[in-house]
Amino acid sequence: MPLNPEAVGAESEATTANWTSTDTLLYAVSLGAGTGELQYTTENTNGVTQQVLPTYPVVIPGGTGAMRNIGSFNPAMLVHGSQSVTLHQPLPVAGTASVVGKVAAMYDKGKAAVVVLESTATGEDGSPLYTTSSSLFIRGEGGWGGDRGPSGAQNVPPVREADHTVTYTTSPDQALLYRLNGDRNPLHSDPSFAAMGGFDRPILHGLCTYGFTGRALLHALCGGESANFRHIEGRFASPVIPGETLTIRAWSTGDGEAVFTTSVGDRIVIDQGLLRHA
Repeated sequence: MPLNPEAVGAESEATTANWTSTDTLLYAVSLGAGTGELQYTTENTNGVTQQVLPTYPVVIPGGTGAMRNIGSFNPAMLVHGSQSVTLHQPLPVAGTASVVGKVAAMYDKGKAAVVVLESTATGEDGSPLYTTSSSLFIRGEGGWGGDRGPSGAQNVPPVREADHTVTYTTSPDQALLYRLNGDRNPLHSDPSFAAMGGFDRPILHGLCTYGFTGRALLHALCGGESANFRHIEGRFASPVIPGETLTIRAWSTGDGEAVFTTSVGDRIVIDQGLLRHA
C-alpha cells in the first residue's frame, strides 16, 4: 500500500512521557555543554538552579502513533527534512507529559512526498508544555496528484555579516554519547551500516547538530536562560561527521526574532532557521 493522503488530520492516542533530572543532564552533556554551563549540566551546584536545554523535547518520546496512519513506504527512502520546537513554558527538569501526535500535512512533490508530523504535550496540570513539528521527506512516494505544499526558501538571512557567530567543535565520539538519549540508529554508530548508506563512517544525528545549534542560540540571543527561548525551526541541508566544527550564524530580523544557519566550513548543514525569543 502506498502513502495514504487521507491520513492528514489523524491523531494518535495520548501517551505518557516521563523524564528525569539525569535525562536532561545527559542531553546537555551530549551536546557539548560542560563546566561553563553548570545550570544545564549539574543539579547540585551551590547557587545554581538546574535548567533544561530548550531543544530537549526532540528526544522526549511519545506522539509517534499517528505515523501508522500514513500508509507504507521503504524506510530507507526516508530522511528527516526539518524540525521545529515551540515552548509554551520552560520545561521542568524532571516531569511527566501527555503527548498526542497528529499527521498535520502530506505534500506531493512528484518523485517524493513530504509528511509533516506534529506532537503536542501537556503537563500534569493540563497546561501546554511544548509542540514539535517534523517534516519527513520520502523518496519515491509522490505522484498522487496532491498539493505540492510550500515552495521556495524560508527565513533567508539578509545580505550582511551575521550579528552573532558561535563556533563549537564536536567530538569524534559525539554520536556515541548522543545516541544514549534514545536514538540507537546504527547509521550513527556502526561503520558497516553507514557504508551501506554511502558514508565513509557513521554520521552525527541531525538532531544532535540541531541541539548544538539551539545551545548556541540560547547563549547568543537568550542570555543563557531557557525561559527566554520560545521557538526554533530549521531545515536539515547536509549531514555532519562527528569531530567536525559547527559555525552557527544568527541575524536579528526584528523584536524577539532572528534567522540563522549552521555550517561546517562553507557547507551549510542547517538552513531556513528561525528563532523566536524574549
